[in-house]
This record gives sequence, structure tokens and C-alpha cells, in this order.
Amino acid sequence: MNTTIIGFAYLLSGVLFILALKGLSSPVSARKGNTYGMLGMTIAVATTLYGAGSGLDLSSYTNIIIAVAIGGLFGSVLARKISMTALPQLVAAFHSLVGLAAVFVAIGAYKNPAAFFEGGIISTGSMIEMSLGLAIGAITFSGSVIAFAKLQGLVSGNPLVFKGQHLINLIIFLGILGLIYMTAVDPMNATTEQYFWAIVGLSFFIGFLVVLPIGGADMPVVVSMLNSYSGWAACGIGFTLQNTALIITGALVGSSGAILSYIMCKGMNRSIVSVLLGGFGGDSDDVASAAAQPKGNVKQGSADDASFIMGNAQKVIIVPGYGMAVSQAQHALREMCDILKEKGVEVRYAIHPVAGRMPGHMNVLLAEANVPYDEVFELEEINHEFATADVAFVIGANDVTNPLAKTDPQSPIYGMPILDVEKAATTLFLKRSMASGYAGVDNDLFFRDKTMMLLGDAKKTTEEIVQALNLS
Repeated sequence: MNTTIIGFAYLLSGVLFILALKGLSSPVSARKGNTYGMLGMTIAVATTLYGAGSGLDLSSYTNIIIAVAIGGLFGSVLARKISMTALPQLVAAFHSLVGLAAVFVAIGAYKNPAAFFEGGIISTGSMIEMSLGLAIGAITFSGSVIAFAKLQGLVSGNPLVFKGQHLINLIIFLGILGLIYMTAVDPMNATTEQYFWAIVGLSFFIGFLVVLPIGGADMPVVVSMLNSYSGWAACGIGFTLQNTALIITGALVGSSGAILSYIMCKGMNRSIVSVLLGGFGGDSDDVASAAAQPKGNVKQGSADDASFIMGNAQKVIIVPGYGMAVSQAQHALREMCDILKEKGVEVRYAIHPVAGRMPGHMNVLLAEANVPYDEVFELEEINHEFATADVAFVIGANDVTNPLAKTDPQSPIYGMPILDVEKAATTLFLKRSMASGYAGVDNDLFFRDKTMMLLGDAKKTTEEIVQALNLS
């Protein structure tokens, strides 16, 4: 009877996790998706504790409750205080914890098999599952640590590239597979422990090697792939623990993360194989140095200028980016657009797949400001409309509008699909300064005749435009 109840509960939690992913696919249903996810996790945790039954004494329950309380408190405080712009590195940090948890579980199962396996005997199949979870978890942890450090600015976003790195990565990867085979041949042999710890060390090491060569422009894809890795690590450990919910959850996270990585690779014109190997893209010093050289005159404008141009336009396309998120200008932006619409101007929003370094980042911010969903369009849906727009109003975006992605093979963003704001009759760029984007290259569009730069804080400048529009 207990087995039937546990199986049904795990199935229910799995269904809720699937509904959560479906809900999170759109800002309209994201809140409902979060609710499904939390409910599914509550059922999964409660079912796991119920299934442990007599195997846990009072002290064990006490330790579990304390651990849950500490983790829950930490997560609640962090969720309330974290800024939207820091979410990519927060996600990377959470991935590292999932990977490390998988490593610890695998080590615990190997050192104390009696607590995990019937008769205290590790079978060949269990050893393979456990070793795979261990290796993927270790790669996820070390890779996520580097990703966090790069996103947070603790280490340079420039790639660390050296000759023969792909060959070294391949040799280490094959070595890990060979060690997994040797541990699986005779899991209980005393010498097998040496192979086991070698897997741990090499997996941590290759995680560093895979992410260090990747430049800042490509870090969003890396974080997405690490998300997938963390899911597969959890799935592998789920087999070790014989926990159906962990297997289902890990498989969902792993597969959805892989799909997201593919979507992002497509959005940045990167190869998914290159993501797996590491060292793709790049922010070479030569390119950055060349980009730092003056390229021409810059036409600067004011909030009054922007107000006059947009107030007399028929169609304005808004392109939000990381700068809007930093200054929290989304509410002022929506107010500006509401005034424009009252004046008879057609307003639309254009979202790049990786705007703000995280998929869906801009959509969430616009939804927070109650921007109508039917006014928000993805790159593929709206790119052709820039040619018919009177104004492209770029607020805090840079790399995702840079024409060099189409014209300069030496650029680190070359080949990345961009929003064609250059085709609008006038392009207004709202930026804090003339600094380069996250990829480390200047935007050639800043120096063109049809471009006007509005330098300053995005929120303050947008509020000034609102005031000017109200007075016009």
C-alpha cells in the first residue's frame, strides 16, 4: 500500500513539474507555473520523508527540519533582495550547489553502500549511474563557479585560450569514461576507490577547462547548458537513491535546459557542439583594442529632442536591454509609451532572445510594469518592421543591435542575429555612456547619421522624456 501511495505521489509531483515548465514559458502564466512548481516540490519532499518511514529517528527528522529551515530562510531573503540584473549569476550559483550535492550523495553512497543499496552491495549498473551523476555534478559545480565569477566580474570575461585545449579536453573526457568503466567492472574492489577519486578530480578539473575559454559574449549559453548538466546530474543520482521524483525532476531540468541552450545557440548563431567542447566565441584583445578607437562623430541629443521626434512619429519600436534593467526604468518606459499611444503613435516592443544576458529577462521586466503582452514581440516576429518604423528607441541595449554582427568576421559577436534598428528612419540610443557592450566591442551604429545618443541614466532620462511629452 505504501509503495502505491508513494508512486502516485511522485507521479503527481512530476505532472506538476511539467505544468510548471509549461507555465514558465510565458509571462502571462509564469505566476501559475511557479505555484505548480512549489506544490510539486512540497509533495516530493513530503513523500520522500514518508517513504523513509522507520528508517529515520527523531534526531534525523530534527536535522532535516533544521536544514530545510536554513535553506528556506536563505532562499527567501535572497529572492527578496536579489536584483533582476543579478539573476544570471544567481542561477549559475544555484547550479553549482546542485552539482555539489550530486557529488556529495555519490561519495556518501560509495563510502557507505549499506545505507543506499540492498545488502550493502553496489552493482555494476548502480556504479555506472552513480559515477555518471558524480562526474556530471562535479563538472557542473566547477563550471558554474567560473560562470558565476565571470558574470559577477570577479574574473575577466575574456576567454582563456591555449593551444591544444580541445585535444586536452577530449583526452580528459575519455579518461573519465575509462575510469567509470574500471569502477563498474568490480565496484567493491579495494583498488576501485582510487579510480573513484580520480573521477572526482578530473571532473572538477575539466569543468574549469570547459568554461574558462569562453568569452563574456557567450556566457548566457554556458549558464543555460550548466542548467542542463545540473538536471542530468540529479537524474543520475536519482537512480542511486532509487528516488523516482529525483529521476523525473532531473530529466525535466536536463532536457528543458538542453532545449533552452539550443534556442539560445540559435539566437546567438552558435554551435551546440561548440558549447559542449568549450572555447567558442571570444573577446580577443585585438578586437577590443580596435573597437576602443574613435570611429567618427557622435550626435548627442536631449530628452526634449527625443520627445519631439517620437511625438511626431507614426510608429515607434522600443528595444529594451540590460541598461533598462539596471536602472529599473521599465515603469517610466511604460508611462512614456502610454503617452505616445494617446497621441496616436503605434508602439511596439522588440525583444532579443538573449537581451539582458538571460532569456525572458526583458519580458519579465515589462510584465512587471504591466506592458500589454500583445505589444511585445520576439526578434523573428518584428525584425522586418524596423524598416517601416519612424523611430527605434533603444533603451540600454547594445550588442543585440550592433551591425558588426553582420559585417565584421573578426568581431566576437559575428553571426549573432541582431535587431535591425539601423533600418528605422531614426534610432535613439539611451545609454549611460559610450562604453562598449557586454561582448567588449563598440557599436558601429552609435556613429551613424540617423542615430542620436541620449547619454545618462535610463530611468532619469525616460522620466524627462515623459515630462517633455506631457508639456507638448
